[in-house]
Amino acid sequence: MTRILKRLVLVVMTIIGMDNVTAGVISSDVVEQSINSIVAENAQCDVDLVTRGVKQVAALWQQEDGTTQEFETFVKENYEGDSIKRLELYNKLAKVYEVLLGTSNQVAVELSLPTILAGPEPTNLDYIMSAFNPYSHLWNDLYGNKVAFITILNFPNYTLSEKNALGASWSRKEWAYARMGDMFTSRVPAKITQEVGQANADAENYIAGYNIMMGHLLTEDGRRLFPQDMVLLSHWNLRDEIKSNYANVPNANEKQEMVYKVLLRIVDGSIPCDVINNSGYDWAPYSNKAWKENTSVNLEAENNRRYDRILAHYTAMKKVDAYEPQQPTGIMRNFEGGMEVSPQQIESLFVNLVSSSQVKKVAKLIENRLGRKLRPYDIWYDGFKSRSAISEDSLTAQTRAKYPNPEAFEKDMPRMLMALGMSEKDAQFIASKISVQGARGSGHAWGAVGRWENSLLRTRIGAEGMDYKGYNIAVHEFGHNVEQTIDLYNIDYYTLSGVPNTGFTEALAFVFQKRDLKLLGYDQKVDDSTTLDIFWGLYEIMGVSLVDMYMWQWLYANPTATADQLRQATISIAKDVWNKYYQPVLGEKDSPILACYSHMVNSPMYLPNYPFGHIIEFQLEEHFAKCANQKAFADEMMRIYRLGRLTPNQWMQQAVGANVSTDPILNAIDRIVK
Repeated sequence: MTRILKRLVLVVMTIIGMDNVTAGVISSDVVEQSINSIVAENAQCDVDLVTRGVKQVAALWQQEDGTTQEFETFVKENYEGDSIKRLELYNKLAKVYEVLLGTSNQVAVELSLPTILAGPEPTNLDYIMSAFNPYSHLWNDLYGNKVAFITILNFPNYTLSEKNALGASWSRKEWAYARMGDMFTSRVPAKITQEVGQANADAENYIAGYNIMMGHLLTEDGRRLFPQDMVLLSHWNLRDEIKSNYANVPNANEKQEMVYKVLLRIVDGSIPCDVINNSGYDWAPYSNKAWKENTSVNLEAENNRRYDRILAHYTAMKKVDAYEPQQPTGIMRNFEGGMEVSPQQIESLFVNLVSSSQVKKVAKLIENRLGRKLRPYDIWYDGFKSRSAISEDSLTAQTRAKYPNPEAFEKDMPRMLMALGMSEKDAQFIASKISVQGARGSGHAWGAVGRWENSLLRTRIGAEGMDYKGYNIAVHEFGHNVEQTIDLYNIDYYTLSGVPNTGFTEALAFVFQKRDLKLLGYDQKVDDSTTLDIFWGLYEIMGVSLVDMYMWQWLYANPTATADQLRQATISIAKDVWNKYYQPVLGEKDSPILACYSHMVNSPMYLPNYPFGHIIEFQLEEHFAKCANQKAFADEMMRIYRLGRLTPNQWMQQAVGANVSTDPILNAIDRIVK
């Protein structure tokens, strides 16, 4: 998970417009008088800007902030009409927020280490402190000392539609001012922010320990298909195990069928609780029977534990809704606020691809290659990648020898960056701002917020070293870290640090991940096979994302739902999406497999960022293909990620000269399979 998502969750940075004063303690007459007073004393001021600032301060001003007279005095004394002094004010505020956010980020990182990094089993205190939110009182304190109001008054918020309409003509400074205006658009009480953080931490800890002991899985005739010491985290490693068995390995298809059954039992809650993260039992996923030391035992099913955590997210989110009158649902805040793309646009993009004729054409290619009818788990077909011809065991032997510990991967990062075309100076600088740590879970990237911090790359490394699955994830997270470093340390204005949304940082991570074999020294090219791989990956993750989106729509339509009702509804939604867009291609009516992703539990509505990122990835790859050599590729990558946090449309226009669209990859597929 990236910096941007964490800041969305913890800091509650929503993007809303306040053209009209909401019900509050400041009357419309007082607002108008204040505007007129400021304009009268600042002859050269921008009247629209003054109006925006005063109205937005009034909308958030509460009784404890002061009387009507104190409001009038405040806005009159704190409005900065001089352009030079306004820039000075911006720089001072930017420094304030960098210090506050950066140090708070360090606190959050440090307190969460026992539950995130590999090591001793966390204690109850560790879990409690991992949920501590250092941001929870910060925003309220900034309202209390009026710094938030100084910011709002001088750097007001623009709506998404206004940014899209006006942004093309804005200078970098105007964009920076507008992004500062996004910082204070609501007042969520600290207690509620803490509840959001607690729900997030509980879900993270639940998923981080959701390991399946593969060496203890039994076929119905008692055979073990997997190594005794193999431990796979759901869903990431289980999915990747299916992918790895498209290579020529023993019992490949039988292994895939078994992993598929495990995932189905996770989705419907029939998996026994005691076989999760526990090597004390043998378990036959098909019959759902378990044994302890060769003696049959009856184990309690997990049932609704997975859905309890989703419901906890929803309950906390509903409490936030009351303080977000312009975006009164978590769905709106996630898409229109966080992603700056409407859910309708996202759904349209996804449906356009998963229902396309190109899907069946690519499916036929896969079927011909496999020499069998497709099965539901073939949504993870991995045969378009050049590594499919290489045994994962041989790749794992190489990565374990090369990266026995996190330090070895960290030491090798400058070389990897130079292999992608960066100069030694750039490679050394970027690598110096990234620290690698061994993770308890699958791994993630945690970005720096202050320009004295390092971004953190967390990846799972076993006792024998980093296996190939871990390496592949590590390269993905490395891509995140490179983006996080470039658009923080190489940005011209602090409030422009980052990218438009997490889909964009996922796009660069995918660009890196696609080149994982190249970084190991193999001759790896981005070609038609890469396009087919991106397309099939889009087909899979778009379905998963649609299920996630529809589940949240159902939750808001059923606010009193129980965890059991949520479980049944989620399974039903997954089956409906499957039957409409996947069963005609992959067979097996009513498969709920699209609901297996752990993101649905620990990262509400995060999943749509992945396909959105894949679409961007393809458009970027088309753009990068025009580069004459590796140096040109690296230079263009540096240019693009220095664009910073524009809106998605503006970023794409400046990066590749086009809006986000599935048309380019659909056209490419037609060319390839013609």
